[in-house]
Amino acid sequence: MSEPVVYIDRSRVLPGRAEELRRAIDDLVDHIEGQESQLLHYGFYLDEDSSHVTVVAVHPDTASVERHMDVGGEAFRGFAHMLEMEGIEVYGEATPRMREQLANKAEALGGGGRVTVTPLQAGFDRLVPGRAD
Repeated sequence: MSEPVVYIDRSRVLPGRAEELRRAIDDLVDHIEGQESQLLHYGFYLDEDSSHVTVVAVHPDTASVERHMDVGGEAFRGFAHMLEMEGIEVYGEATPRMREQLANKAEALGGGGRVTVTPLQAGFDRLVPGRAD
């Protein structure tokens, strides 16, 4: 059984784009929520001066990340004129397809954002009720 995957990306908001970004975030969240019932958490965090945004997603498995990249791919590219990707961090396993999808997203959002994957060494989760580990 695949373990949960925590996805975090950080981007710099381009000058003068914060309000447009807020509207785009709301639209994207509505779209993703309607299409991806498997996602355990999906949140955009905008810092106090609206200069950086962090996205945190908790997926039940790698298939969920791949689906998310498929469902949101076109919409993600629509953010390129509003922000500059600083990096993507993945905590958990990553399939070759997933790595390729994440690298493509980082490239599309500019800034030379780097993708790092850190596998789980040890731990447990209670994210999925009733799951026996």
